[in-house]
Amino acid sequence: MSDLPPVLYAFGLHLHQPVGNFDAVFEQHLVDVYRPLLAALQRGGAFPATIHVSGPLLDWLEARGADWLDHLGRLAADEQVELLASGFDEPILAALTSDDRLEQVARMRERLRRRFGVDARGLWLTERVWEPDLAADLARAGIHYVLVDDRHFLAAGLERDALHLPWRTEAEGWGIAVLPIDERLRYLIPFRPVEEFAAYVRDLRARGLRLALLADDGEKFGGWPGTREWVYERGWLAAYLDTLAALRDAGEIELVTCGGAAARLPSAGLVYLPSASYREMEAWALPAPAAQRLAALETALGDRIEGPDGALVRGTHWRSFLAKYTEANRMHKKMLRLSRLARERGEREEIRRAIGRAQCNDAYWHGVFGGLYLPFLRAAVWANLADAERMLRAGERLGAEMEDVDFDGHAEVNVHGAAFAAIVAPARGGGIEELTVFAARSNLADVLSRRREAYHAAPADARPEPAAGADAGMRSIHDLEKRLSLETLPPEDGEPRAIFLERLVRGEPDAATLAAGEAVVVRSWAAERFAATIDRPPGAVEVGLAAPGLEKRLRFDEDGSVTATFAWTLGDSTCWVTTELSVAGSVRLESDAGGEWRYPIETVAKSERGLERTVQGEAVVLGWPAERGRGWVRLRGGTHAGSE
Repeated sequence: MSDLPPVLYAFGLHLHQPVGNFDAVFEQHLVDVYRPLLAALQRGGAFPATIHVSGPLLDWLEARGADWLDHLGRLAADEQVELLASGFDEPILAALTSDDRLEQVARMRERLRRRFGVDARGLWLTERVWEPDLAADLARAGIHYVLVDDRHFLAAGLERDALHLPWRTEAEGWGIAVLPIDERLRYLIPFRPVEEFAAYVRDLRARGLRLALLADDGEKFGGWPGTREWVYERGWLAAYLDTLAALRDAGEIELVTCGGAAARLPSAGLVYLPSASYREMEAWALPAPAAQRLAALETALGDRIEGPDGALVRGTHWRSFLAKYTEANRMHKKMLRLSRLARERGEREEIRRAIGRAQCNDAYWHGVFGGLYLPFLRAAVWANLADAERMLRAGERLGAEMEDVDFDGHAEVNVHGAAFAAIVAPARGGGIEELTVFAARSNLADVLSRRREAYHAAPADARPEPAAGADAGMRSIHDLEKRLSLETLPPEDGEPRAIFLERLVRGEPDAATLAAGEAVVVRSWAAERFAATIDRPPGAVEVGLAAPGLEKRLRFDEDGSVTATFAWTLGDSTCWVTTELSVAGSVRLESDAGGEWRYPIETVAKSERGLERTVQGEAVVLGWPAERGRGWVRLRGGTHAGSE
């Protein structure tokens, strides 16, 4: 094989932390991952390489790790490291408008130019979420190539051996190179013994294949569970660097940047990639029953799921998270509305920055990491949306209109003023689904409903035994998640949560029964459709809501306080009428209720550490004996809980 050319090996790292993550997490990753990894790669001669640092992490490092950025900058100046662009705030670009995509990429390219003096032409695509129309916007933004998973190409019907060259695609007559990330390398590095990596690249060379490209999360080199011990203490990284040097010295590989590979290798031709992400993401985005059916199908296919045919057995696309989780959809559609309003009212930089930070992807979906289930990530999105809307509506009088804000085909009441914004959903029980108080930078209705997730009842045959022994490597985080299971299923909410949802229950309630979802509900208005009217008395907006057996009126005052009045005609002396407020922060309540019960809203969700219980907020249930026929509650907002 000595006459065969070397395989061009492109090694890429994606370093990132989300908007809203704890300062201690940033610090821990700087100490445990970013510093030792960059130093080891330089000592071991693993350059040239390609590195992407996300915007939120760049911002933090500027303040707390500028010396590390200086080190990275010297490597970039010496052409040892190629720096990648992206959307600055790590948005899912496919979920943004064209204008916002261009803005996000331009902001990152300008930051890299100003901080490091580089003109980044390659792009790290957040979560590798691809939609065909992205090609035009990326090309317009000055991007020459983008990294996507090889699975995207397999889903387009290509053969695996064709995925070791750059390809070209286009949209609207704008062309761009697309480079396939090798899935096999993503699972070999750093989870398998280095001998398997060496054997793999030698096999590629023997078959005349020119490119081996890895681009993946840098956090798996010491930040993911068990990886610090495996990568550093048990010697995987040292062995990898020694193997890399031996392969290079033998002429079996040549180290290149991703951009170098795109420039040096001929194009394999034109390809049109379908909307896609990586395998696990497409499964996570499915509704729980469909996700379980897909897992059963993959198990039935066995080893075939790892081959090219496996890419044709797919879940769904990233946007389905917005249908699966209404809480994510509310944030997303609010962000789009404010972005459009900001463009209509002028491009004030501080408003655009707040909207950009609210586009950070992590809080909008849920997979092996907590994501949407982490209250502090959602709170960060709502805080930035509150900042943007406060600036946009400064001095504005209280107003309201009916519009379908979440695009589900049912009109909501959008209430807004200089101090707060609220959304009332007549089609879903007339509850308040958003109550954002600008001064508090929080949405008091930001509470996650308790859902049944596919992994709550994971099948036993989907939980492989853990690897044992140094020769076996270590389990990746995706292997670990397959072993998660529960012995007892957690409570599930039968109806989405909001502020002010009414039910007629048998007997006087108690907190334990309410928390378990075991109260005997004679009639629930929580999911019924109400007829809605809007009145505008001086200094307030009043929303009238009527359904069979119940009328309620929500009065919003200019400071964001809400007064709810109720009148009902159903029930007997054995029943109570209740209203439930699911709140994400401290609130002050006044009412004429005959009883009050509270319980924590707790979810059970997977994270990189396993299954975790997280308090999403508090449920406050107020009740009146049914024969009373009427009641009232006044709510004044406090601060966001923001706790795990």
